[in-house]
Amino acid sequence: MFVRIFGFLFAFGTVAALSVGGVAAYFLTQYAEELPDYEVLSAYEPPVMTRVHAADGILIAEYAKERRLYLPAATIPDLLKAAFLSAEDKNFYRHQGVDYVGIATAMARNLQGIGSGRRFAGASTITQQVAKNFLLSSERTMTRKVKEAMLALRIEQAYTKDKILELYLNEIYLGLGSYGVAAASLNYFDKSVHELTLEEAAYLAALPKGPNNYHPFRETEAAIERRNYVLERMQVNGYITVEQSDAARALPLRVRLREYGGQTFAADFFAEEVRRKLLEIYGEEKLYGGGLSVRTTLDPETQVQARAAMQNGLIKFDEARGWRGPKAKVELTAASDWGKLVGEIEPMSDVPEWPLAVVLDVNAEQATLGIRPDSIRSRGLSDERKTGVLPLEYVKWAKWSVGERKGRAVKGVSDVVSVGDVIFVEQVADTDATYRLRQVPEINGAMVVMDPHTGRVKALVGGFSFDASEFNRATQANRQPGSSFKPIVYATALDNGYTPSSVVMDAPIEISSGGKIWKPQNYGRNYLGPSTLRTGIERSRNVMTVRLAQDMGMPLIAEYARRFGVYDNLQPVLSMALGAGETTAMRMASAFSVFANGGRKIEPTLIDRIQDRFGKTIFRHDQRVCEGCEATSWAGQEEPVLIDERMQVLDPMTAYQVTSMLEGVVQRGTATVVREVGKPIAGKTGTTNDEKDAWFVGFSPDLVAAVYVGYDNPRPMGRGATGGQLAAPIFKDFMMEALADTPAVPFRLPQGLTLIPIDRKTGLRASGESEGVIMEAFKPGTGPPDDYSVIGYSDGFNQPLTVAPESDRAVISGTGGLY
Repeated sequence: MFVRIFGFLFAFGTVAALSVGGVAAYFLTQYAEELPDYEVLSAYEPPVMTRVHAADGILIAEYAKERRLYLPAATIPDLLKAAFLSAEDKNFYRHQGVDYVGIATAMARNLQGIGSGRRFAGASTITQQVAKNFLLSSERTMTRKVKEAMLALRIEQAYTKDKILELYLNEIYLGLGSYGVAAASLNYFDKSVHELTLEEAAYLAALPKGPNNYHPFRETEAAIERRNYVLERMQVNGYITVEQSDAARALPLRVRLREYGGQTFAADFFAEEVRRKLLEIYGEEKLYGGGLSVRTTLDPETQVQARAAMQNGLIKFDEARGWRGPKAKVELTAASDWGKLVGEIEPMSDVPEWPLAVVLDVNAEQATLGIRPDSIRSRGLSDERKTGVLPLEYVKWAKWSVGERKGRAVKGVSDVVSVGDVIFVEQVADTDATYRLRQVPEINGAMVVMDPHTGRVKALVGGFSFDASEFNRATQANRQPGSSFKPIVYATALDNGYTPSSVVMDAPIEISSGGKIWKPQNYGRNYLGPSTLRTGIERSRNVMTVRLAQDMGMPLIAEYARRFGVYDNLQPVLSMALGAGETTAMRMASAFSVFANGGRKIEPTLIDRIQDRFGKTIFRHDQRVCEGCEATSWAGQEEPVLIDERMQVLDPMTAYQVTSMLEGVVQRGTATVVREVGKPIAGKTGTTNDEKDAWFVGFSPDLVAAVYVGYDNPRPMGRGATGGQLAAPIFKDFMMEALADTPAVPFRLPQGLTLIPIDRKTGLRASGESEGVIMEAFKPGTGPPDDYSVIGYSDGFNQPLTVAPESDRAVISGTGGLY
């Protein structure tokens, strides 16, 4: 009987086991058919952040949707690997993808913890986590767990353990926007993985279970507890000694969060322009996940110098026009925390020397200030409350420029600010608690600094503050250049048969078109009579320029403007010869580079080189060919030759002639303030109708800078706000710093030019060294004229000039006073 029962049970058990096995096999077969292709892991390229560097290698900016730096397994320190293996999968190098011992242990712990409220422990191996993170969803279902295990077994058969660990350590999310251990090391500790200490590595290994649960500031105790658990497991697993574990566990959690982005001060406009260029070339996916390494042309020192010169010039102009009132006002009470109140108002992060402050008390002699507490990433505002004083002497500039009190002199601090006012201040040098009043200028401007020989933009200032306005006035603001365009007109003349001693009539002129009259005028409404081209450009004579343009024909000037890159399609009407068309500071800097480099067209660039994630160069700005540069050693061969195939848009001799005349602008003309630089400088001022725009574009033999100043919504800046009075001083301040350590190199004289003394007024040959004599450069076959002839003079001072009827509207609406 017993045998019969046993046989029955055995048969039933066998059938049941086979049935369960069959069902399991069926479902496993079904799951296997649905599994994703694990071989894609071999070609996996995770999103990697793009990093942008200055010319000297300093980081400017980072762009990423997932902040990740990919590290091969061989470059990840063993200490960091040991921390993650101890925390996540101690048997990683012993199992085949699924840790059956770990599963049994986890099940036992879970059974013991039933009813205790503890979260069930998992037993996923690192290989299973790779399968889930790369190939499956994160849904919590038995089906997904089965697929995960099956994929893990297949992955282990196809890839080495080191490759699997590499994928895991570079993909895993560790909080604070950090994907992978390299990014996490930078973001949490501001150091590379190779510099991590034992307790720091352990903390990173504590994060995969839930970064928010172990946040370094919000969940500090839990973070330390989890870190210490990882240290304990590292000791148990034999990676560290008991002494090392105890010492590390006794340490506090010393997280030093790294600020995202660049380390280069004052380069926000430059970085944003590079970002837009990369987006245009490669698209969003490549920019934010392609792992590009971008080497830019930025010179950090030059950038700081340019920004300081621009900001100081704008501040000087703005403060001369008075105070416009506080940035904001808050209601202060005895119980209120002024630090929180002022902390709710955003400062200008890119002008850190100007903190916000709230006026706590004020009288005639001084105001007591509460300085806005520092913002601490992930912790809000600092608990520190710093105060200072604002004495009368540092607010006296603030005469009122709005309302009924316009122009009113400041007799006391209480005339300017009141309790609750939130204002910008700047700490007075060499003091701890004394501040001066500041305000963000209404006026704005731009500066572009360029190497004229390569087109490399060494500095770019797009405005006073990127935080205040991201509009880049160096590249996005199309404004009339005024008389700073005149060198293009004079270059056209000198390149087509005129000489520096050619004489043009400077006298009133009327241009009729469609029954209407246009009367261009000189600044100051005065006239010099017959004058040489040099005088015309040095003194910025409008009428002379119009007569010269009429004599040559505007289509020719329009062609040269296109070659120089100032305009793509200049309307061929006479008002355009005075700079009535719109262009940018970047284009003007590029155009003046042609004069400085001997007549070659250059393409301005902010990017030197771009490498992909594997280090392969995929873009290089300099396309010049170097013959002989491939040699690895010298064996008596000729020196390498750099072949420059860039377009020659201007005769080198013409370029020097214009440069010489522009030197005269600095020495005797409208930009004498620039003489203070004390080195060879050439350049041209520009001022538009009603002083709405002020320009100075100038250069030394090896550096070009274009400066533009004006309101974003064009309006008159006031009488006297000319290029010579407003833009040229900014240029001067910059050049004095930029050229401080460089020798006074003269402009290079091309072979073939002859220097002949002429009378500066008549253009005729002269002798001696009297005040009116100047050495002028003449091309072969040319020289000072033997007879006195005047361009634009045939029938009195009012020679009528006419233009085509179809140009009537442009002419009549054109400028009457671009200087």
